[in-house]
Amino acid sequence: MTSKTDPQKLAWQSRLILAIVIAPIAVSAVWETRFWALHEPRVAMWALGLSALLGLAAWKSRSGTPAAAATGALLCASMMFSTFVYPYEPWKTAIVPVLAVLVLTSLATRVGRRYKEQLGTAEEKRGRVSAQVCANLGFAALVCSPGAQSMMAGGKMISPDNNLFGVLLTFAAYASLAEAAADTVSSEIGQVLGGQPFMLTTFRRVEPGTDGAVSASGTLAGVLAACIIGTIGVWVLQGNLVTGCVISAGGIFGLIFDSLLGATLERKGWLNNDAVNFLSTASAAISTVIFVLWTLRNVAI
Repeated sequence: MTSKTDPQKLAWQSRLILAIVIAPIAVSAVWETRFWALHEPRVAMWALGLSALLGLAAWKSRSGTPAAAATGALLCASMMFSTFVYPYEPWKTAIVPVLAVLVLTSLATRVGRRYKEQLGTAEEKRGRVSAQVCANLGFAALVCSPGAQSMMAGGKMISPDNNLFGVLLTFAAYASLAEAAADTVSSEIGQVLGGQPFMLTTFRRVEPGTDGAVSASGTLAGVLAACIIGTIGVWVLQGNLVTGCVISAGGIFGLIFDSLLGATLERKGWLNNDAVNFLSTASAAISTVIFVLWTLRNVAI
């Protein structure tokens, strides 16, 4: 969503997101690389190799600047380390949903680019910058990191393949990725096919690109994107329909939350777009955790 606030005024929020995400994920990635290089080298080789290729693809396709591509590769490597299960297969990790997010958002950004350039809402041709990558993928990497899993388990190191907390946080991470895909696809497709959008808070018609504005076609496109990531999550996690519904629902909740933040705090100039995106992906992950825990506590299985 395009913000009308002076970007420099709230640039500190983008820098804060960079600090919140990059520092712990870099430490985690270094630790995990060293651990797996010593105990099972192929895990480290696959994670680092595929993440580097993904970053290179993002840069070559102009989906991001060189720094953004390197940031995305770092986040992807960390998520690959944190989401694998035994027996190890690299495609049964976060690499697949992350790749899907990249493909979906890149395609959506290119749809009707000339029209979006006329509106003044088109993304810069150089692609996304590091802060935008962290805002969209950072919370997913944080929530499934060893540090987050250890906190959930009361300080014990755990693995996603044999512990409820690990599996739960992997669900949350994939829901966060579903929201990232849904938000971009909804915004980009809605500008081209949605006609004149309306505010979710007042239902009044506004100009395309207005913070918090939504359209029926854009929202449907976003829901579809979330469901695609949810479906991929089913395959990666070897889950079932419930798995896909939980991940998709988390992504859709985050999409709605994003629109509400845009229509309120972003329009008032209190949040910039990076902060809105980061908080929205966080809401997708947190709502997924709350829903699953509530279900486990209140529904007999």
